[in-house]
Amino acid sequence: MVQDLGSFPRPVLTALAAAERLLTRRAGASVVLADPEDLGGSDRSVVARARVARNPFSLPRTLVVKHYLDEPDPGRPDPFHHEVASCQLFTALPTDARPSPVLIAHDPTARLLVLEDLGRSSTLADKLFGPDPAAAQRCLLSWARALGRMQASTAGRENDFGALLRRLGERAWRDPVADDARAALAGVSELLRADLGIEVPAQALREAHDTARLLGGSRYRAFSPSDTCPDNNLVTSRGVRFVDFEWGCFRDVALDAAYFRVPFPGCESSFALPEGMAETMLEAWRNEVAPVWPDLDDPGLLEHRLFDAQLLWVWLRTWWLLPRIRGGDTAIGVDATRSPRISTALAHYWRQMAVSAATGGRHASAELGEAVAAALGERYPDAPRSLPMYPAFRSSL
Repeated sequence: MVQDLGSFPRPVLTALAAAERLLTRRAGASVVLADPEDLGGSDRSVVARARVARNPFSLPRTLVVKHYLDEPDPGRPDPFHHEVASCQLFTALPTDARPSPVLIAHDPTARLLVLEDLGRSSTLADKLFGPDPAAAQRCLLSWARALGRMQASTAGRENDFGALLRRLGERAWRDPVADDARAALAGVSELLRADLGIEVPAQALREAHDTARLLGGSRYRAFSPSDTCPDNNLVTSRGVRFVDFEWGCFRDVALDAAYFRVPFPGCESSFALPEGMAETMLEAWRNEVAPVWPDLDDPGLLEHRLFDAQLLWVWLRTWWLLPRIRGGDTAIGVDATRSPRISTALAHYWRQMAVSAATGGRHASAELGEAVAAALGERYPDAPRSLPMYPAFRSSL
């Protein structure tokens, strides 16, 4: 290891030491990692870049190490297993179809992954919060194409993914938001009644419950990272690449494509997109998936499925966020500069859903969406009346 490492966090050094032991076992000769760089990670994990200082076999010049710090919760899926299986699935794909870093090695006992280093790339979040609207637009389109390409390349591979998870000890696998989504369909009506005084019409409730079919088996299933927030998408010379697969799963492709209309709904930084951007992203995505699912080129079929996904996300997001307002209408995330107010975001989701519903003839959902948006505006009059766009696009207004 390099000298003068006293300033580095101990978890980073622990991760690199574990990676050295793993790579040394694989090589049968000493591997030394140097010049560590803390890449952040989360409460659950440490992620670091390191230079390969001693290389007895053909390792890349630099590597990324991810070390899970916590033990899995008994009876719940292990995010380490999901990440390993996801990376193994992608590593087996042809290079031009691979949407993620290559998995070089992993150690289930140490809960460690050694991954290809994609370089000092910007993230999609960097572009969306940066000063250049043209760059942000290019990266959003690149992300939409990459999402479609990943879904097209993993269509029909769900059994392979299941086999990889079983080898790691997982008995079952499913979309990690599925349980919350079903809870939302069962509970949002009461939330709206209790918090906003809104009675959900029976037809609107039926239209929402109909979206549950997206949570089960369908012929449009492909891999999803589940957590496709802007900071988990790297902008590289080969286009956008995905990282962080702790909740990787297979699910209906419409649930991820709906991110174009409900911008990054599972993320703290869920701001609005410029007018027409969602349609442009949808077209870029559809060009990638249509060769695999030609019927998604049918505007009527695609719109029906996308609206169902949009409606499901709005109900789920309401289930997550509306109870939090009871403690104060704060920003969704910790950093208010990178996250909108809860009431503003929810009103935007419901209002935009109402527009889509009216266009598609779902009049009960359209009326409910307008009612919820109006009630949120009346209850929180000091909140912004419209959801701000991502900072990169504000300078062009």
